[in-house]
Amino acid sequence: MSTQTIVQSNAISIKKKKTNSKKSKIFFRGLFLPIFILFLWQLLGTVGVLPAQLFSSPLLILTSFIELIQSGELASHLQISLTRAILGFSLGSFFGLLVGIIVGMNKRSEEYLNPTIQMLRTIPLLAITPLFIMWFGFGELSKVLLIALGAFFPLYLQTFLGIRNVDQKLYDVAQILEYSRLEKITKLMIPGALPNILLGIRLALSAAWMCLVVAELLGADRGVGFMIQDARSFMQTDIVFVGIIIFALAGKISDSIVRFLENRLLKWQDSFKA
Repeated sequence: MSTQTIVQSNAISIKKKKTNSKKSKIFFRGLFLPIFILFLWQLLGTVGVLPAQLFSSPLLILTSFIELIQSGELASHLQISLTRAILGFSLGSFFGLLVGIIVGMNKRSEEYLNPTIQMLRTIPLLAITPLFIMWFGFGELSKVLLIALGAFFPLYLQTFLGIRNVDQKLYDVAQILEYSRLEKITKLMIPGALPNILLGIRLALSAAWMCLVVAELLGADRGVGFMIQDARSFMQTDIVFVGIIIFALAGKISDSIVRFLENRLLKWQDSFKA
């Protein structure tokens, strides 16, 4: 093995160690604030500053969390909620992406569709929820459609903006190369709009989780939202916090997955790094 090869190998190894060290520091910095809040929360609860009936201590919440896992109740509720969230998000994001591409590509489609979609986007979902219950009942369909509606608008808007922000010169080049409509979509528009589309997916995921909570709190007999509502009726604050933590973790995990995809798919971006 040559000296140059050894030097290059050592340089790569050092670079990997620095990268891993940097990731570890970022990870622990992210944990600092939650750990500090939990410590302060437990301390104030122990000395009696925070009333136990309204603010269950972190240790009591952890105990309830373990009991719910052991009984299988949490797994049952979580499975139902995840199924609703995945179905609703998949449906809403599919149509959001599809309509966003259609409206972004065609000025006539924008004139017909965009004003109505923008008007519907401003209506609070809480105002629509009673209509969904009346139209589709208390079953799964109303919940899935409500989640789909919440996921539709962010992805539609970001896809539309992303396509309209693609450099006009690229469209001219595609015209010269005689790209078909499908090739323009797959080789030009979607790659060019990918930063906006991924941002739309993150916003759509956030909206989907919020709509899931609304749907399960207002009309459900199963799911994490129902578990929170039922616990509230019996003043079981610890279980309410368990449900809130479950939603927070689910939202964070789904957002982290999209962030991971952003880092993989958008390596070509020469963006500012603080």
